[in-house]
Amino acid sequence: MAVKIMIKRRVPADKAGELVPYLKELRVLAMNQDGYIGGETLRRYDDPEQFLVVSTWQSIEDWQNWSGNEERTAIQGKIDDLLGSKTEYEIYQYK
Repeated sequence: MAVKIMIKRRVPADKAGELVPYLKELRVLAMNQDGYIGGETLRRYDDPEQFLVVSTWQSIEDWQNWSGNEERTAIQGKIDDLLGSKTEYEIYQYK
């Protein structure tokens, strides 16, 4: 069953320019992973420090494989270091 992953980050205004290349790199890598369906990156209109990535996968197992991918975790570590906080993840399934 397909799942959607909500990836939430608070990004200080002075860090947004540094974050975007990391997000693009993650998207390119994800596109080559088994089970990846698609994704989009959103910035909250009334609070531009909030970024949301919605990532869609064919199964929770596909997401978990990607989540544990060595290249992904290295980039994610750089993002968390840049922002000074941990990224939040929420997993939703279709009903």
